[in-house]
Amino acid sequence: MIAVVDYGLGNLGSVMKAFRHVGAAVMLSGDAAVLRGADALVVPGDGAFATAMDELRERGLIPVVREAVAAGTPFLGICVGMQLLFEESEEHGRHDGLGFLPGRVRRFDDALVVPHMGWNRLSQTRPDPLLDGIDDGSHVYFVHSYYCDARPADTVAATDYGVRFASVVRSGHVTGMQFHPEKSQAVGLKLIGNFVEEVQRTRASLGARRRA
Repeated sequence: MIAVVDYGLGNLGSVMKAFRHVGAAVMLSGDAAVLRGADALVVPGDGAFATAMDELRERGLIPVVREAVAAGTPFLGICVGMQLLFEESEEHGRHDGLGFLPGRVRRFDDALVVPHMGWNRLSQTRPDPLLDGIDDGSHVYFVHSYYCDARPADTVAATDYGVRFASVVRSGHVTGMQFHPEKSQAVGLKLIGNFVEEVQRTRASLGARRRA
């Protein structure tokens, strides 16, 4: 079971629909016990970074998320959910993130049209199973005013918009997508399907180790 974390923000309905479309067993929950028992966690997000962190904190979900990541549970952050993976954001002041990945969330230059909204390309920076079956240069749908200044080692795909920024990140079992895969048509559904397949492989591997 994949759990989409309900913390009051994000395109929760659209994300749930996309996961169901690829055949995933998925549920929406803000209950700590349910989230602790999930095979994977998905954190979507819309709006401001600080608001998202505040909602997670007020609902007591930050320790749950940290425990899951520490235990090796696959984790996917979408849009602002990806930004929360990093150490800090400069959106409306300085705000601490979850700190799973080193780096800072920065605002696009004021000379650009902000938010960065619409279709843009993914340039793959290294091979990764998440991108299996995705052509280099494929278009996905973005809506964001801030970008993640990530390490090259954690960047799986990058996108150009005045600056070259990380649009897909990965470190171990922690994954982020800056765009909205649920709005990115066939490419987005393929990415979600690849993530679901990884969750299934992780679950099978854990089951095999327990039986050994």
